[in-house]
Parts: sequence; C-alpha cells; structure tokens
Amino acid sequence: MICSAGCLSCRKARTWLEENGIEYEEYNLFSDPPSVLALKTMLQLTEEGTTELISIRSKTFQELDIDLDDLSISRFFELVQVNPGLLRRPIIMDTKRLVVGYNDDNIRAFLPREVRKIELQRMQTVINHDEQTA
Repeated sequence: MICSAGCLSCRKARTWLEENGIEYEEYNLFSDPPSVLALKTMLQLTEEGTTELISIRSKTFQELDIDLDDLSISRFFELVQVNPGLLRRPIIMDTKRLVVGYNDDNIRAFLPREVRKIELQRMQTVINHDEQTA
C-alpha cells in the first residue's frame, strides 16, 4: 500500500486491511516514491489510466497547471518522480487488482474469494428472508 503520514484515507485502509487479516507492505509516498516500473504496473491495472492515479485536487497538481489530456506517459513518470504528491492515496495493489483511494466497496476486492462468496450468500439469504416477510 502506498500512503502518506496524516492521510485519513490511508489510515482507514490500513485499519480495514488489519481488521480483515490481509497482509500488506506499506510504502510512504514521499520517502519512498514508486519507481517507474511500479507506476507502469499501476497504469496496467487502471481502467482510466493517469486520470485514475493523479489527484487533480492536490496543491501540487494545481501549481503545475497540468493538462491531463496532453500528458504523455513519459512526462507522467517524470512528474510523479519529482512530485509524488500528484498521486492519489492510498494506492493498494497486488498482481491483479488496484484500488486508488479508500472506498468501502472497492477495497473488498482484496478479501479472499471464499470470504466474498460467503458474504454474498449471507446477503442473498437476508434478501430472500426480507422478500418472504414483506
């Protein structure tokens, strides 16, 4: 997980991962910024490319006055290496999944498949029960 000190979303993600017994390695965005290889991996896992990774509300983004539509991949790598604060956080990823920012629903992708299957069955049981009693 890539995060930064003082980030509320990072704290929420850390707590969620720990409560669900999911092992993770934590990297501080500013003291250990992602390598170009890590950024390439992130981009491969995104659905929206750089727009999914860059925090357009960040002070750094505003100061650099970047036009995402004109941003080449090589320029993206350069900018993030010099200005890691451009990245949204937390960034949670494994070899198949990427979640950017903290979202209760999206982070569930990191639960083991068996756990997600049991929870789905539990929800279906509740829905069936509610429909029968309505």
